[in-house]
Amino acid sequence: MAKEEKKAPKLRFNGYTNDWERKKLGEIGSVSMNKRIFKDETSTIGEIPFYKIGTFGGKADAFITREKYEEYKKKYPYPQKGNLLISASGSIGRIIEYNGEEAYYQDSNIVWLDHDNTILDVFLKPTYEIIKWDGIEGTTIKRLYNKNILNTVIYKPTIDEQRKIGKLFIILNNTIQLHERKCEELNLIKKALLQKLFPKKDEVTPEIRYKNFSAAWEQRKLGGVAKFYSGGTPSVGVSDYYDGTIPFIRSAEINSTLTELYLSELGLQNSSAKMVHRGDILYALYGATSGEVGISKINGAINQAILAIIPHKGYNSEFLEQWLKKNKEAIIKTYLQGGQGNLSGAIVKQIKVSFPSFDEQQKIGKSFQKIDSLITLHQGKLEKLKQLKKFLLQNMFI
Repeated sequence: MAKEEKKAPKLRFNGYTNDWERKKLGEIGSVSMNKRIFKDETSTIGEIPFYKIGTFGGKADAFITREKYEEYKKKYPYPQKGNLLISASGSIGRIIEYNGEEAYYQDSNIVWLDHDNTILDVFLKPTYEIIKWDGIEGTTIKRLYNKNILNTVIYKPTIDEQRKIGKLFIILNNTIQLHERKCEELNLIKKALLQKLFPKKDEVTPEIRYKNFSAAWEQRKLGGVAKFYSGGTPSVGVSDYYDGTIPFIRSAEINSTLTELYLSELGLQNSSAKMVHRGDILYALYGATSGEVGISKINGAINQAILAIIPHKGYNSEFLEQWLKKNKEAIIKTYLQGGQGNLSGAIVKQIKVSFPSFDEQQKIGKSFQKIDSLITLHQGKLEKLKQLKKFLLQNMFI
């Protein structure tokens, strides 16, 4: 007996019980695109942006005249405000909402569904995020043809339910964008402060200072202001060494509260893995993560790819962490030939760090601690919102 086709999503607004209608996109609309624009009809400067597949969703690098734009917009298909433009090549199925701006789009590579009034664009937008385009799933096809779009099946409820679902995702997407912008703004502020609160190369004072600090900063080799140790990896062939309760921190996890692997007490005792504690500086030595630095947020064990740095009295951990972050590229360029390879404890000890007084270190360190806390807060909210959106997409659609 054939499995009964699902006709309603798991999660719905109260008051809606009708089955959703199964439709091919070709039954509710047709594929439209702008009139073809030839290369000799474009210029690198001009009045109307012309988006090719390579600049779709970004900044246009070609333009057409207003005269041609007005003529073609009047004579040939042109999207209405709210229509969803679809990339048919490159990043197949990427969606950009047309908001009514003056622009023109590359034919056949950027298309939209010119649909009837039985479906709303605000509902289509989240639908497109989970859609499985007909004929290209599991293939290496690099193009979305009109037939793929028109043969794709979707499920749709009544217009009223579509509108409610669409509004929910508008609110959710706007909130996500708000937190994304906040994270971007905070990161820009942090980047600016890193440039202003630390001296430039070959200078002994920063551009901006807290009140009552005026003394020149002094250089010290890192080896003289901290103690260092690294770890090791328990034999992966001994299962009893793993799946315990001790977080095993690896290079990509130095700024995380979670780790993929956990060691047992037996694994820690029978290897050169070393324990670090919350607040210790962790410095990545190997490969792509070389020069990454963080302050451990957990008690856990480290392997040979991480160097633990514990500053002596009179040297502030948060200040040193930020100095190392700011100077990461310069450190890699200076100590790793060609910018590739691995750092080592011996190399790190030779790094020259500029230090102000301990009081000034503390003030600078606390400032960045507050900014990092705000960034972490908004990133956490952003991640929760993205997880919520993922859950809703999985449960409010068929």
